Amino acid sequence: MTVPLVAAKQQLRSLMRQRLSSLSQDAVLAQSRRIYEALQDFKPYRDATRISIFLSMPTGEVQTDAIVRHALGCGKQVFVPYLHKPDAADGPARVMDMVSLTGIHDYESLRPDRWGIPSVDPATLDRRRRVLGGSAELDLMLMPGVAFDLDGAGRIRRLGHGKGFYDFFLNRYLAAADGHPPLLLYGLALTEQLLSASPGEQVPVDLHDRNLHGLILGSGQLREASSSSGTQSTVMA
Repeated sequence: MTVPLVAAKQQLRSLMRQRLSSLSQDAVLAQSRRIYEALQDFKPYRDATRISIFLSMPTGEVQTDAIVRHALGCGKQVFVPYLHKPDAADGPARVMDMVSLTGIHDYESLRPDRWGIPSVDPATLDRRRRVLGGSAELDLMLMPGVAFDLDGAGRIRRLGHGKGFYDFFLNRYLAAADGHPPLLLYGLALTEQLLSASPGEQVPVDLHDRNLHGLILGSGQLREASSSSGTQSTVMA
């Protein structure tokens, strides 16, 4: 990644932190509720049996607690992020896998990490299915992000937090998933996280950044990638 691109991403993250800091928690919860309600009518979510869901920071992003509880209550296999040191000494300091929750009581037993995000206890890994470590397959991944946009070709682009956890996970997963059903990638975003089309309001990307199939907004609106953009599109029921 070039120095100007890194700087552009850092500048946008700073701008988004300022923008989201003025958003009340009541507004975040109201938008999160609309996303939860929209998902229940969303065919790819209803049809998915194995779903990856991010666990939220306490503030500044979509709250996924209701989604996790609903998915578990519907009998879906729910996988959540687990950060760990890689086996390879020359790799990143930490990488992400997705590990299963065994049920609602398991979910409620998770303890917050230093960022306030519910976290899986490493001592419980032996009773969990792992996506990369155990080759479990996923149907749908609901992803966080700092900012999102739609480019002129109808692609939905995502700016992450800068650690590369999702990019590294997806590259490894998709490289090993040849012949498997496609993994649908959908972002969950507060309306303030969707950038406008005005100059300077766009997500900087390079060749390694992966586009999304769609975006579910805090307004309850679904935005999907154009089928002509080279990214698969799905349709609401």
